[in-house]
Amino acid sequence: MHSQTLKNNHKKTAVRNGILIISCLILLILSSLVSINTGYSKLSFADTLRILVGKGSAHENLILFSFRFPRIVLSMLVGSGLAVSGCLLQGITKNPLADPGLLGINSGAGLAVTVFVLFRGGSTSLSILTLPVVALTGASASAAIVYFLSYKKEEGFAPVRMIMTGIAIQAGLSALTTLMVLKLDDTQYGFVTSWQVGSIWGANREFVISLFPWLCVLLPLAFSRARTLDVMGLGEEAAGGLGIAVNKERKRILFIAVALAGSCVSISGNISFVGLMAPHLTRRLAGPRHSIVLPVCALMGAILVLTADTIARVVIQPSSLPAGVVVSVIGAPYFIFLLAKKEKNTR
Repeated sequence: MHSQTLKNNHKKTAVRNGILIISCLILLILSSLVSINTGYSKLSFADTLRILVGKGSAHENLILFSFRFPRIVLSMLVGSGLAVSGCLLQGITKNPLADPGLLGINSGAGLAVTVFVLFRGGSTSLSILTLPVVALTGASASAAIVYFLSYKKEEGFAPVRMIMTGIAIQAGLSALTTLMVLKLDDTQYGFVTSWQVGSIWGANREFVISLFPWLCVLLPLAFSRARTLDVMGLGEEAAGGLGIAVNKERKRILFIAVALAGSCVSISGNISFVGLMAPHLTRRLAGPRHSIVLPVCALMGAILVLTADTIARVVIQPSSLPAGVVVSVIGAPYFIFLLAKKEKNTR
């Protein structure tokens, strides 16, 4: 009788998870269709279908394939990577406020990109293909500093200490980046400034080609750590008793999270709060198990960034806001709400 009840519960959970993933996919498709039809030049759903079957004009093909599609795909990729990165960071630190932007990881990547652009001389194709590696180097260095300053063997990760350390590191690296920016010429300055505010305005096929292989490798690696994250959530002693090498696994997962964040922000720029909001929204819908949380979180992040970029193109037409600004306008109050809620619960 008990085993039958468990089987029924598993079936219900599987059905619910399946419905949730399908719902997110449908919402992502709808968001893409809205984004295609958003901008100075309108393309209806019928126009899009006509262009896809090869009956579009040269102007319509240029708009859809050279501008809209790359921007939409890049928004999805960046949102997925940042969301999963934040979910991994929250899982290994047990800190619901962990986010690659708040922990200084984005700032480390930003400083590395700025230095690279300063000495490389611009944003050529070679630079675009090299930027993820450069950003990963800076992000890894920043994450290592935050890790060692906020972790104590006796206490583990103290959430408040980690946030404060990350904010301090972020401020210091941002100051260094500002000093570097002052030495850039006009072309370099425009590129770095656009990067710093999280703009997806310059999206093209080269950007997509540069980022896509990284996520093809890193996202499956992240999903493969789902069971490890669940076990680590039971506590270090319990996880060790179940055969998990906690410190080694924590470092591996941290590297995956840093690589995801570094590769994404190297292309999209400094977009914060996606790694904070997407995991929280996902856990409210999917529960605590990472086997479903991680894939749904990837879809949720894609929806958030794509929606933010679509809004950014509408607010001040014919110009557009950086997507990072729109995300920050939503994410900053949400972060304050979570911080206040956490402080209230600890009293």
